[in-house]
Amino acid sequence: MKKSNRILILCAIFIATFMTSVEVTIVTTALPSIISQLRGLSFQSWIMSSYLLTTAITTPIYGKLADAWGRKPVFEFGLLLFTVGSFLSGFAPNIFFLIIARCIQGIGAGAVIPLTFTIIADLYSFKERARIMAFMNTAWGLSALIGPLLGGFLVDNLSWHWVFFVNVPLGILVLLVIIVGYHEEHSIKTITDIDKLGIVFLSLSLLLLLGGIQLLSTHLINGVIIVIIAIICAALFLIFEKKAKDPIIPITMFSNRTFSIQVLTATLLSSILIGYQTYFPIWLQSLYHVPATASGLVVTSSSLMWLFSSFFVGPLLGKFSPKKIILVIVLIQFLSYLPLLFLKTTSPDWIFYIIAAISGAGMGIIISMNIILCQHLVNAKQVGSATAIITLGRSLGPTVMTGVYGATLNILIQTNLNNVSYSQVNKIISSTNTTFGKNNFEIEQIILHALHGVFGIAIFLYVIILIANLFDPNKKTIN
Repeated sequence: MKKSNRILILCAIFIATFMTSVEVTIVTTALPSIISQLRGLSFQSWIMSSYLLTTAITTPIYGKLADAWGRKPVFEFGLLLFTVGSFLSGFAPNIFFLIIARCIQGIGAGAVIPLTFTIIADLYSFKERARIMAFMNTAWGLSALIGPLLGGFLVDNLSWHWVFFVNVPLGILVLLVIIVGYHEEHSIKTITDIDKLGIVFLSLSLLLLLGGIQLLSTHLINGVIIVIIAIICAALFLIFEKKAKDPIIPITMFSNRTFSIQVLTATLLSSILIGYQTYFPIWLQSLYHVPATASGLVVTSSSLMWLFSSFFVGPLLGKFSPKKIILVIVLIQFLSYLPLLFLKTTSPDWIFYIIAAISGAGMGIIISMNIILCQHLVNAKQVGSATAIITLGRSLGPTVMTGVYGATLNILIQTNLNNVSYSQVNKIISSTNTTFGKNNFEIEQIILHALHGVFGIAIFLYVIILIANLFDPNKKTIN
């Protein structure tokens, strides 16, 4: 492919990446207006979870199809679905229509998100990929920085409908560029034996797992039962995949220990990421009485360091083994998190901004490296599936851990309040930002201990990452 065409395609997939990633942050700003106009308070969580859930379920399926049919037709199909879903979301007359439209968006995003990385792997050599991946990371960073501001601007000056409509012209532009400018050389493989059981049990296990995790914080017993059923479905999925002639997820890829460790590392680091993005602002507002805008800057510091550090992936891979890079960076992150177990309500708030910056810098290097290595460690026919698997881990980990963190916070608060009802616990959590001031020492201490518990889990995840990477057999640099 000509260099000019590569640049054009790169710009197109950059816009596509920004569209699908900003869809999470931009909608949060519009939620109050959406809920008010559509009268959907009781279903408000589904506005976000329907998009994330359908994205997670369809990602590995698209990865398999992209390896068989080529990147271009699958990417075009996903982009078309995402654009149509955005258009329908903007026209939603009621909350149920909006949820269905968001599902369509998510099904489309399930193709777009992983295939952007797969197309990069097709167009650029291994040495070039680290630099290009760093450029693509700016799309994720910009979505975190610009999303809330853009959402607020659109809601204030137009309406919440434009939060979705803004994707339509961008989606059409990217689709036209891909149709005209992207020419791939791919022999279409006919899938004669569709892995139907694999698709069914993969979808069931993910659906039940994510649904069960979300129930843990409000209906603990029901949530645990559903998670157990999800684990059973996952076990059945593995059994059927080993017997399938053309499995939806090639289990043989996991026979490479380095590949498995890279997927695990990306999944757990993304799980830690959602923890500080969610609970650092709550900690700062509830216990340190920092204004909402200032507390949001803690996430901004992480995003900026992520963007900056990702440009060092290539030079680092040229000098050190991935194992050494990960162990050193994760150890630094682990040590930076330890003070969170001992902080008091009188501790300085600048500590959180430093911890977030260290976390963001480390993840900018490691997660970019995880994707590049996973693509490098499999044969060319499995690059799409490999990229989809690590993308699934990056979305599945945070979704699962959001429920775990929330359940931990609620249970610890409930325990310290002598087993009050969950409804009372939720009222306390939601009221701390405004109602409870510096004089309510007892409430602040209860919340502080609960937050210690939340970040105790995050520290435990760091320990798992360190132990797993100690067993990585690869000790050489990869060029």
